[in-house]
Amino acid sequence: MLWVPRSEESKTARNSSFDNNMIKKETVYKIGRIGKPHGVDGEVSFHFDDDVFDRTDADYLILDMDGILVPFFMDEYRFKTDETALVRFEDVTTQDKARTLTGCDVYFPREHSDSDSDSLSWAAIVGFHVVDATSGKTVGEIHSVDDSTINTLFELVTANGDDILIPASDELITSVDTEHRQITMQLPEGLLDI
Repeated sequence: MLWVPRSEESKTARNSSFDNNMIKKETVYKIGRIGKPHGVDGEVSFHFDDDVFDRTDADYLILDMDGILVPFFMDEYRFKTDETALVRFEDVTTQDKARTLTGCDVYFPREHSDSDSDSLSWAAIVGFHVVDATSGKTVGEIHSVDDSTINTLFELVTANGDDILIPASDELITSVDTEHRQITMQLPEGLLDI
């Protein structure tokens, strides 16, 4: 899918909407990282874990530029592989400008991501709180998801800073509340004591 370049008027209107609004880390989630420039006209490789930018109607990605979250509007993109896209951003028209983006983490706004809990990606649930269905207490916050083995695990950080692993099994998840960023789970007795 290619994005059609916008008129100068719409670029100015869109860019001004971000001028006075600092993007906060809790309003976005990480979906990938910018790789090396591709060619000489400003195109960059984008290695992604979540293709939400293609599934939703968003025309920008947010890059972490030295600790500041900055929106970059896409002129166009095309998929190179299932995990890499070639992206051309507005106003990034040379290899030198593209090189300044290399290594930047890429984020996506939660407000534009899929609101349907059935289509949430693993990346989108990082930052959600896990609540024990039996006690009603918050177990911890999902720090990351380990899907490197057949048994996917939520890596949680508890309120007192401990790291714990919880199986990310559909059978254990009783509900997902995307608005409040909360997953309720029926945890086996004794799991939290390990």
